Formats: sequence, structure tokens, C-alpha cells
Amino acid sequence: MSIEFSDRLKNLPPYLFVEIDKAKRAAIAQGRDVINLGVGDPDSATPKHIIDAMKKAVEDGNNHHYAFDAGLPELRKAIAVWSKERFNMDLNSDTEIYPLIGSKEGLAHLPLGVINPGDVVALTNPAYPAYRPSIEFAGGKIVYLPLKEETGFLPEIADIKKLKNIKMLLVNYPNNPTAAVATKKFYQDLISLAKEKGFFIVSDLAYSEVYYDGLKPVSILEVEGGKDVAIEFHSLSKTYYMTGWRIGWACGNPTLVAALAKVKSNFDSGIFQAIQVAGITALQSPAKITENMRALYQDRRDTFIDGLKKIGWNVPKPKATFYVWARIPKGFKNSMETAKAFLDKADIVATPGSGFGEYGEGYIRMTLTVEKKRLLEAVERLKKIL
Repeated sequence: MSIEFSDRLKNLPPYLFVEIDKAKRAAIAQGRDVINLGVGDPDSATPKHIIDAMKKAVEDGNNHHYAFDAGLPELRKAIAVWSKERFNMDLNSDTEIYPLIGSKEGLAHLPLGVINPGDVVALTNPAYPAYRPSIEFAGGKIVYLPLKEETGFLPEIADIKKLKNIKMLLVNYPNNPTAAVATKKFYQDLISLAKEKGFFIVSDLAYSEVYYDGLKPVSILEVEGGKDVAIEFHSLSKTYYMTGWRIGWACGNPTLVAALAKVKSNFDSGIFQAIQVAGITALQSPAKITENMRALYQDRRDTFIDGLKKIGWNVPKPKATFYVWARIPKGFKNSMETAKAFLDKADIVATPGSGFGEYGEGYIRMTLTVEKKRLLEAVERLKKIL
């Protein structure tokens, strides 16, 4: 008997970050000193007060059972309070908030609850690679909206207007990989168009708290009419250095939230309750925690970008996220060649823009999730090959 992968798996390209990790591991196995600017995984430890809350919660036997599908009421209420304080939006903690085992999981499950085979889904390009498989697994037909530097890496409303029979549009701002941010005007236009054309909007706001120069990113749900047409995904991963903990939430339109909840009730049994308790503690953290996080990344951003400029590579400073999205340096043919040269000649892992879609070609993505001294070392190494 021959056992094979399903066609849906065969049709997927290799997952970008797994392939990058393989290349990194191979270089390290050769004894090379690799600077990893590839995957966006914060290098700082989770704050102690969150860890302490987790330790205490783990000792409580009441947290050892199946979790409620919808999460602890106290967690949903803490999310509602945080959302009100951060975005001045009112969310019903019973019908408009649903905790997730990380926002990636929720984004993967949502299409199964709202997309039928053949439904048209609009996706920006370049985009986080994990979006595509979940849409295709649900049978959705993807149409791509190009993100271009001259339009601030925002999809043009005119391009969306031209799409026929669109059912869902997925946007991600602050954006991975481009680090672009959306304006309130963009969301106003998008909401108006969604109502006119009858589609709903999925907003991935995982990087809401990683921003610079005091320029706070906008939520689509704080814009009038947003809750009528949109569901939004949030995460504690980047905000509180909790990538491995796997906790986030979806919020917004109650019908979309209910569809996601029904799918999840058939796939998992909720978040380990002790992690939920730690999540409540994280959401109630002093403002200084996230302020320090932003100050850390801004210092790294300025150090790295200024260093690149000194060696002749002019790269724009990101307004948000911990990603640097740069046109490939002169003398390189494409993004894959650039990434390969960085690894082979400078022992630096970076992500080729083409891995995020065809409109990512000509760019390379680097992260700020390493110590400042390593960023300075990366600049010195790049100086020798540029």
C-alpha cells in the first residue's frame, strides 16, 4: 500500500519559515556564527509577573481540566477592558470576543466557518505565508491585491472595487512583511466598500503594540461601522514576549465570531486554563511593560538603519512591527539570490521578499529581534559584501 499526502498538501509550497530554519540549522551545524534576522520571534523573556501568575495557576487543580471553549469569562472581560482602554471600542465579552490558541490558529480556522468552495477571497500580496493555506483548504479562490511602495503598501480601493463576487478580504496592518501601517481613512473607505459590495473583512492586528515615535496603529473596529463587517485578530505574542505561550483572541462582528467558535468547538478544547490566567495578568500589566518593549525595538531600529545607511544601503525606518523591509542592494539580481548571499558570505539569515508573494520580489525582510550588538555586527558583515 502506498500512502501519500493529500492533494491539498501537495499543492502547497514549502512553508517559508521552516525552510529558512533548515538553512539556519545547517549553517550552525557547520560551526558558523549565524546572526538570525529571519523569523520574527522576540528574543526577550516573558515578564516575570506573568510567569509568576502562570506558576501559581499551574498549582491550582481547578485549572487542570478541559477549558471552556469560549475561555474564562474573566479573560474575555479583561480583553474587553483592554480593548476599551487601547482603542476606545465597546465589545460584548459574551458574543464579540473569543480566545484563541494564538491568533494564527484562529486565522487558520475562520475560513472553514465562512468560506464555501469557489468563494472569492482577496488577499494582499506580499503577505504572511500562513494566510494562503487556510483559505485554500476551505476551497476559497484567492485573488491578489498588490502592495506597492508608492501607495504606502496599502491595497488601492480602486483595485478592490474592480473585484467581482468577493466574499472576504484579509488585511494585516501593521503589516508583515512590509511594516506598513493603515490610516483611519483607509479603513473608512474599506468599510464603506464592504457594505456596498457585500463582503466582510478579516483584520490581523497582531502587531498593534509594536510601534514607534508614538504613532499608535488603528483598529478597524474603532472606526464607525467596523463591527458591522469585520472580525479582528489579536495576540499576546509580540506585545508581552509570549510567542511560545499561544494565546490570542478574535473580536468584532458577532456572526463571524460565532462561526469561528463553532469550528473551534470541533477542533480543540480551548486554551489551558493556567495560560488564560497568565493572559489576564498580561492584559492588566503596567503600561511601562509595553513602553519598554517599544523603546528597545526603536533603539535597535535606529541603530540598524543608521548603520546600513553608513555603508551605503539606504533603508526606510519602519513605523511599526520589528521588521525591516528593504529593497535589495545594488548588484543583486533578486531577493532569493540576496538572501543566499547574506547566509553564504556573511552568515546572516534574512527572508527573501519573494517568499511572501510575487510582489515581494525585489525586497528582503530582516528582523530586529536580536541584541543591538548583533545588529551592529550584521552591519559590519554586510559592509564586506555590499
